[in-house]
Amino acid sequence: MLRRINHVALAVPDIATASKAYGETLGAVVSAPQALPEHGVTVVFVELPNSKVELLEPLGEASPIAAFLAKNPDGGMHHICYEVADILAARDHLLAAGARVLGNGEPKIGAHGKPVLFLHPKDFFGTLIELEQV
Repeated sequence: MLRRINHVALAVPDIATASKAYGETLGAVVSAPQALPEHGVTVVFVELPNSKVELLEPLGEASPIAAFLAKNPDGGMHHICYEVADILAARDHLLAAGARVLGNGEPKIGAHGKPVLFLHPKDFFGTLIELEQV
């Protein structure tokens, strides 16, 4: 079911500062910020030859990233995203196996314009999992 790692997401308190650190200090290519109101975040992607790092900043107080940063004020790893060929088949397989899909169970469109789902971290050893259809 799982293909390659699409990205590792880091919650950051200041996306401009984090973008500068990755772009100027580490010499990476960093995308322009993109607001995703339906997910409550602003994102940038650090492009790497084999994957991406997603930097997440809260978009408003109701953002799930705001709650994460309240517990981790310096930021930290938020989730890992794996690619899947068929997100609905993956969802159905996971539900049948007893995994919990967050939200209403229906995919949303993610930052790459593709369907995504999130899986409960308690089902995957404390790690929030994002699935993205490729």
